[in-house]
Amino acid sequence: MTDILIIEDNKELAMVLCDFLRAENYTVSVAENAEKALSLYQRYGARLIVLDIMLPDKDGFYVLEKIRAESVTPILIVSAKTDKNDKLLGLDLGADDYIEKPYDIDIMLAKIHGIFKRRYAHDELCDGELRVNKINRVVYKNNIPIEMTAKEFELLVLLIENKGRTLSKEYIFNTIWGSDSESEQQTLTVHIKWLRRKIEKDPKNPQKILTVWGTGYKYL
Repeated sequence: MTDILIIEDNKELAMVLCDFLRAENYTVSVAENAEKALSLYQRYGARLIVLDIMLPDKDGFYVLEKIRAESVTPILIVSAKTDKNDKLLGLDLGADDYIEKPYDIDIMLAKIHGIFKRRYAHDELCDGELRVNKINRVVYKNNIPIEMTAKEFELLVLLIENKGRTLSKEYIFNTIWGSDSESEQQTLTVHIKWLRRKIEKDPKNPQKILTVWGTGYKYL
C-alpha cells in the first residue's frame, strides 16, 4: 500500500511535495487527474490522500465523494479555492482538513506527520531505515519491501517492540512458536540468522540483533 497519494495537476508543485515527503521516508504516488487518481487508489490504496480541487477532468469533490463512499482513508484537501462555501463543502463531504494554497511546506509536513501519528501510531513500527506495517504485515528497508515468512515477521516485531531489552531464548521461542510446539529451539537460531541476512548491513557482524551469550537476544 502507498503511504501518500498526491492528486495534483500542477506537476511542479506535486513533485516538490513528493520530494519532501520521500525525504521523510514516505512512499508516494502522484496523479494529475481524477481518473488516474481513482485508478491508482483502487489498485494500490493509500494511507493518506492529498487532494487538489481544481483538476482537468473532474473536480476534487468528485474524487472525495467516490473515495468516502468506500473508505475512511484520511483526505487532506489542498486548494487555491479559498471561498468559505468550498471549505464547508469539502469538510462536509468528509475531508479531514482543508489547506489553502500557497502553503508553507513545514506546516504541510507537520499536518501530514500529525495525521499519521494519530491514525497509524499503533499500526506501524519504525526504527531507522526499517518500517514494519503490522496491519499489512510488510517490512520495508529504505522504503523497499522485504520478503519475510510469517515467523520472521513475528520475530522481528517482538524484537523491535522490546528494543534494548534482553529476551531469553525460552521466552522468544514460547512467544513465537508456542510452548507446545513440536519445533526445537534450534529453529529460533536459524530464524535469527535469516532475519539478520535481511535487515543487517553485515549479517556476520550484526549491529541490530545481538546475541547475549547464555541468555538470548537483544535488539538495538
